[in-house]
Amino acid sequence: MKHARILLVIAVAGISAILLSSCGTTGVRPLPAYEAPLARSAFQTVRTTAYTHTESDHLQFTNHNALGGELQAAGPPIHRAENTRLPLEIEDNYRVASYTPAPQPFSMNDDEPKPAMRKPTRGTTTTTTTTTRTVKVVRAKRVVVKTRAQPPKIGSAAADWSRWPMGTTFRLLSTGQIYHVDDYGWALAGRNTIDLYMATQVEMNAWGAREEPIEILKWGDVEESLHFLERHQDYKHIRRMVLELQGNEEAAAQLQ
Repeated sequence: MKHARILLVIAVAGISAILLSSCGTTGVRPLPAYEAPLARSAFQTVRTTAYTHTESDHLQFTNHNALGGELQAAGPPIHRAENTRLPLEIEDNYRVASYTPAPQPFSMNDDEPKPAMRKPTRGTTTTTTTTTRTVKVVRAKRVVVKTRAQPPKIGSAAADWSRWPMGTTFRLLSTGQIYHVDDYGWALAGRNTIDLYMATQVEMNAWGAREEPIEILKWGDVEESLHFLERHQDYKHIRRMVLELQGNEEAAAQLQ
């Protein structure tokens, strides 16, 4: 009986240790080295990495972001030709709309010899029958077919919400793809790195890590980000973001 109780205690302790280490509350794993924030401007050059929902450290979150929504992969790269989409123009000068055939056969070729007319016989009345042909030619209208461009598919990105608040939308200048920040991660807290969501590990590995110029299309809301994160400060990486959002960068840098 005593032996069974000891085994039960050991088992419970082991399970507790696994749960605590998985949620990152024990403080065993240190936070990444702190980096001073980038200057806030419409154009920035940032380190970009990639992640996907099938990675081992993301399996517990499935394919969902920090807000509970589904992670989205960005659309394909946008080339210059697609950025300057022009209306397709179709234009003809003239066309034959319809024609009424003559009551008797006739030739459209004016060079073709015409049949000889019969000479009238003396004492008879000659009746000349004139055959007409009607060809209706109308001027073609200029037809302009406008192609409606599909809106680009916006992808998910993870970042430190004190640098890029949730909802921040940006464009990669190298590809034209658009992302918005709806996720965060342990390795991003206090870092000038944006993690781009990819649908597969093949795409993730192909992207690797790159220094990318980005254009900020819309900044996210700082107050909303702070309000959301304050409820989860038992996680150190979230605590670091909260401190920086509160303007306490020194404390955020010292948190390890």
